[in-house]
Amino acid sequence: MYAAVLSLRSHTHRPALRAGARDALPIALGYLAVSFTLGIAARNAGLNPLQGFFASLLCNASAGEYAGFTAIAARASLWELAAITLVANARYLLMGCAVSQKFAPGTAKAHRLLVGYDLTDEIFGITLARPGALDPYYTYGAVLAAAPCWAIGTALGVSAGNLLPARAVSALSVALYGMFLAVIVPPAKKEKPVRLVVAAGFVLSFLASRLPVVSSLSAGTRTILLTLLLSAGAALAFPRGETAAEVQRNAA
Repeated sequence: MYAAVLSLRSHTHRPALRAGARDALPIALGYLAVSFTLGIAARNAGLNPLQGFFASLLCNASAGEYAGFTAIAARASLWELAAITLVANARYLLMGCAVSQKFAPGTAKAHRLLVGYDLTDEIFGITLARPGALDPYYTYGAVLAAAPCWAIGTALGVSAGNLLPARAVSALSVALYGMFLAVIVPPAKKEKPVRLVVAAGFVLSFLASRLPVVSSLSAGTRTILLTLLLSAGAALAFPRGETAAEVQRNAA
């Protein structure tokens, strides 16, 4: 992707490219720290630093990668690995739809595909907050600044896991739970439906590991089934209505 970005007449979009890289610097620093703990999971799954680097470079998603590394560690089948990664990353389909509305009419499909390649939560946020029609080179600049740090942090985590004693690696693995708590706690504090879904997830996950029939399934299959069940149940129990701004936009 990086070579393609640099070859697409980037000299005519340098202000947007620089602005994206500048706005993504805090994201890049955060990625370096968070992906380090992800590298511990990659190491526990048997990946070496180079494999961890490319895993994070090609799949820039914390939850999706962690699910993938967990499936690899559990020796899941290829279809389970593909399915669990698809389910964990399904939200990016919705983000892509939202960002597609920001492009100016006539934007080439190549630009749309390249922007969609690395539309993480944080890059999605700064891209959507960018006023006016989206210049793809703004997102390219953000990706060029942030994505390498994500990949480097993962490789460093794998390397540290190989050098540190087993007890230290086990202790660092706890940081992964802290990372996910940091993801789910803020929205759970703000919205009651999120709190209920999170609580239901804990309960159902425990039951699935104990019930006679379900517990015989692999961990990857149980995760896929529970994710689909919880997301479908939440959509039915807590349908989200349109906001006033969305109603006005649709009417227009």
